Amino acid sequence: MKLPLWLRLPMIALLLAAGLTASASARQYPETIPLPNGWQPEGIATGFGNQFFAGSRNTGGIFKGNLKTGEGDILVPGFGGAATGMKVDRRNRLFVSGAGTGTARVYNAGNGKLLREYPLTSAPTFINDVTLTRKAAYFTDSQKQQLYVLKLRRHGRLPANAKTLPLTGELMYDTNPDTFELNGIAAVDRKRLIAVQSGTGKLFLINARTGDTDEIDLGGETVTNGDGLLLLGRRLYVVQNRDNKIAVIHLERSFRRGQIKRFLTDDDFDVPTTVAWKGGYLWAVNARFTTPPTPDTTYDVVRVRP
Repeated sequence: MKLPLWLRLPMIALLLAAGLTASASARQYPETIPLPNGWQPEGIATGFGNQFFAGSRNTGGIFKGNLKTGEGDILVPGFGGAATGMKVDRRNRLFVSGAGTGTARVYNAGNGKLLREYPLTSAPTFINDVTLTRKAAYFTDSQKQQLYVLKLRRHGRLPANAKTLPLTGELMYDTNPDTFELNGIAAVDRKRLIAVQSGTGKLFLINARTGDTDEIDLGGETVTNGDGLLLLGRRLYVVQNRDNKIAVIHLERSFRRGQIKRFLTDDDFDVPTTVAWKGGYLWAVNARFTTPPTPDTTYDVVRVRP
């Protein structure tokens, strides 16, 4: 049935307004945001407002920028360490994985003050990524089959020490110490975590209390080169770094099964590693692993339509 003109006009106006709003929103954010030359980023996190943070795996420095203006500055100077995965909590604290240093650091995301440094394990190792719940921070180790847990104290206070959580069940690390294992991690809730095993492309559901793991059934498919994870409801985004794409997976209510629905790509991708969410967009950081790093090598953050 064809609607009369007096009913169609308001609907047309609403559709046009929605389209204009979406276009205006897209124009508010740049397509790419430059990072300092030679930065060698790996992790990205979004904070309050339009803030974002990108760490340097080369120096451990932290860059803080604005997603709308594209402007920013170095929040934490390089200190000879490393910064990979990172997350900001509701208390405006930045939790940072320390890669080969075997440490984790927590900063004030406003002024860059170091609040605490945690020695998680001895080398050789690679503390890769971090996820947060309201009660704890969980760090992955890409060479040792365990997580590291910062169990927050009353009123969210940082603990004195980190705890080690061995991983058991269906997850199995290769005996070759050079194999890259668990990488990105995301929290379902206080009791369950999801992590990706880069080499095999498998996803695992982890009991955050016991460390027991179950492989998530993807119907025979894998996400090889899986790196950073972003979980929004039951939609999981998996960055496949050297494949220059992001897998979009719809998970069942149990989180034990999922299906790859599509892949996101972008002409500006150059080995993206991790991804964050802000303003209705994904924000991926280009690590450019296939480009030999120099002090003049350029790096950037890419806005991706989900």
